[in-house]
Amino acid sequence: MAKSSVSSTAPPVSPDSTASVTPLPASYEAALQELEGLVARLESGQLPLDQLLTGYQRGAQLLKFCRDRLEAVEIQIKVLEGTELKPWNQA
Repeated sequence: MAKSSVSSTAPPVSPDSTASVTPLPASYEAALQELEGLVARLESGQLPLDQLLTGYQRGAQLLKFCRDRLEAVEIQIKVLEGTELKPWNQA
C-alpha cells in the first residue's frame, strides 16, 4: 500500500520535463555553439542510449530557440524595409 501512495504523489515523467530544466542560452550565437558541440557528440557514436535521448531533446530545444530568434530578426527586417519602424521585442 505504501508503494501506491508514493507513486501517486510522484510527478509523471514526460519527454519535455528534462528539456525544461536546462536553461536556454543567452544568445543565438551561444545556442548555435552549444548545438554544434552537441551534434558532434551525438554523431561520434560514443554516447550511451540514455545520453543520446537527452542530447536529442536538448538539440530540439536549441534548434527551436535558434529558429525563433531568426524569425524574430526576419520580422524586424521586414518592418524596417517597409519604412515602418517598430521596436523589436525579444521573446
